[in-house]
Amino acid sequence: MKKRKIALVTGASGGLGLEFAGLLAKKKYDLVLVARNEGKLNNIKSELEREYGITAWVCPCDLSRVDAALEVFRFTQAHGLEIDVLINNAGFGDSGKFAQCNWQKQYEMVQVDITALMQLTRCFLPGMIERKHGRILNLSSVAAFCAGPGMSVYYASKAFVRSFSEAVAEEVKGSGVTVTALCPGPTATGFEAAADMGNGSKMFKKAAKPEDVAKAGLRALRLGKALCYQGAFTKCMSFLVRLVPRSVTRKFAAKMDGE
Repeated sequence: MKKRKIALVTGASGGLGLEFAGLLAKKKYDLVLVARNEGKLNNIKSELEREYGITAWVCPCDLSRVDAALEVFRFTQAHGLEIDVLINNAGFGDSGKFAQCNWQKQYEMVQVDITALMQLTRCFLPGMIERKHGRILNLSSVAAFCAGPGMSVYYASKAFVRSFSEAVAEEVKGSGVTVTALCPGPTATGFEAAADMGNGSKMFKKAAKPEDVAKAGLRALRLGKALCYQGAFTKCMSFLVRLVPRSVTRKFAAKMDGE
């Protein structure tokens, strides 16, 4: 009997993570589901196993804690799981001027959006290279294209993810492993409320559907693309930032974010 491939999805309890999990289960991937809320994960596990006949493992973990990513890696080792696809989806944002921000929230944002993503990639990448097979999808954003007054740390974190992913994608060329940075525009996942943006952001007036973003990401992953600009707004921004001064792009970002 052919061994089923295994995908690990962080932030799997809702939003894009839940969409990724559902789409991968539909493709008959077994899953490792990672998020803080164990109850939600268990419900998702039961639903996906029942609907698609796959096996899912629940790994409750708060990736804002130092070295939490190592706990996820050890979980897979303890269960004898070889990860074929890693979806580094977990992340969150925050709004407000940096001088007045909640420092702990900014710190935890960096831990989740950058450090955990980087650490999980470092943990699983060597095994993928050794097996000459594996795919990693890192969630970046349209925010990666410029500085973001009013969301300075979030924009910077997504710029890191894009740059890091592109670099590692180049490093592993020819190894059988690919790394993709998914850069969607505003998506209807509840991000705006979680980031305390209120009704100020103009970008979320026509937010993309999570399913469409997840499908685009998995398509780019399958094709081995280093970058995926999902949606017309993101593609337009990726072109415009090459033509206009950065002083203009950061003013535009501030206006769109309601600053």
